[in-house]
Amino acid sequence: MKTLSVLKRDLEFNRGLAALIEALKNIAVTQYRILEHKIKGFEKLISEIEGFFGVLDANKIRHMFFEDNDLPMAVVAITSDTGLLGGLNMQVVSSALSELEKKPGKLIVVGDRGRMYASESRAAFVAFPGIKDEERYGQAMQLRDYCVHKVLDGSFGSLKVVYPKPISFTVQKVEIVEFLPFAKSITGITEERQYPEEVLMESDIKGIVEYLAYTWIGQKFYEIFGLSRLAEFAARFVHLEESSQKLKETDGKTRLEYFRVRHELIDRNMRELFAARLLYAS
Repeated sequence: MKTLSVLKRDLEFNRGLAALIEALKNIAVTQYRILEHKIKGFEKLISEIEGFFGVLDANKIRHMFFEDNDLPMAVVAITSDTGLLGGLNMQVVSSALSELEKKPGKLIVVGDRGRMYASESRAAFVAFPGIKDEERYGQAMQLRDYCVHKVLDGSFGSLKVVYPKPISFTVQKVEIVEFLPFAKSITGITEERQYPEEVLMESDIKGIVEYLAYTWIGQKFYEIFGLSRLAEFAARFVHLEESSQKLKETDGKTRLEYFRVRHELIDRNMRELFAARLLYAS
């Protein structure tokens, strides 16, 4: 049984830890709100790309960005550099490895946590640094350039991205997005529709397709990087909240034990004092 001094020290430690967790929760909330207002979608860009392919039959475009093939698949797993995410990073890597079980290929990991989990699984992978808010655009373009180059040189034939998506501030899920073949990535361009019989092109269709896919992939990576960071802050808050609740339960038990030991000590002292008075009285 713990002594009264040890229990008192535990209560003081719990109080300090609770204050620290509360501060970390507030930081996570603040970071989430700030980034949430900074993130911008690219709906207009996607709409313009879809509008362009609205006058072309994507099913007739002969380009490796559009066609299914037997080349290896690249799967990008986007994780963070920090812990306190309640296993979210592990879920991302596990989902990415599951995709590679369906079709052999290469794992590309973004973030130190993903690199650690991939190393533990003994899977071959290429690593990129974790996302930094101030460098997010440059990092997205660097990853885009690597992936597109590998596809064009025939190393990969398809590309998928696995990342944590924030459904709300308290709910996150692992999302899998197919980037290439490009026709599968852009909703609506493979639907049955009437196309013009002849379209005049000032540039070669191959160059147009590559440029549009290149641009779309870069902006999509940039958008997903932002969403991944949002999910990171949200998951950290949820994990801290769970830790806070567990700490409250532990602190409650410690308090009960503290008061029990304290009352037992007071009772023992009173009995000893009463016994001493009786001894002296006799």
